[in-house]
Amino acid sequence: MLQILADMIKRGVLGRLEIVNLEARPDAALEWGVHTVPWLRVGGLVLTGQRSQAEITRLIERAVSPTGMADYFHDLLRDGELALVLAMVERHPDSLAALLPIVANPEASINVRIGAGAVFEELDGQPPMRALVAPLAELTGHTDARVRADACHYLAMTGAAEARVYLTGRLRDDDSEVREIAAESLEKLNAVLAGNGVN
Repeated sequence: MLQILADMIKRGVLGRLEIVNLEARPDAALEWGVHTVPWLRVGGLVLTGQRSQAEITRLIERAVSPTGMADYFHDLLRDGELALVLAMVERHPDSLAALLPIVANPEASINVRIGAGAVFEELDGQPPMRALVAPLAELTGHTDARVRADACHYLAMTGAAEARVYLTGRLRDDDSEVREIAAESLEKLNAVLAGNGVN
């Protein structure tokens, strides 16, 4: 892996390479959340274990792509790496928004959708979820009923009073399941807000 990375430096694919010997610097493993080696981070994206040149190249391409983090999270959830996604979101809360393309994709596999939901549930009511009110509100108008239903479900997790208007709007949705989830989500949100002293 080191040989691959050194070659990428020579070819100008990478601008800088920092190599850390964790036996000499165990504090770095704690700081970065390293549990296995080799461990590679490019931007906010991480690869663990021995990887091919193609996998490393794909990681580098994703690190500079506007959809790179979303694609990266999709692959991690597809491969059952929920703990890694949770750890990354915990370290970089703003990366939570990279899960929204999964919510917005009616073709996403069920295990990926469930994984994204598990990450949102882990952050229920926390500031990173509150930051998603606007994009989730937009998804309540999606053409696919499942996407609208999921957006309503996650809006309740924002704990934000401004989410009420979007949930209320879905109480008249054409789809009965969306109406039901919107009603349940509105009830949950109202309970949370009442508990926080918000009318």
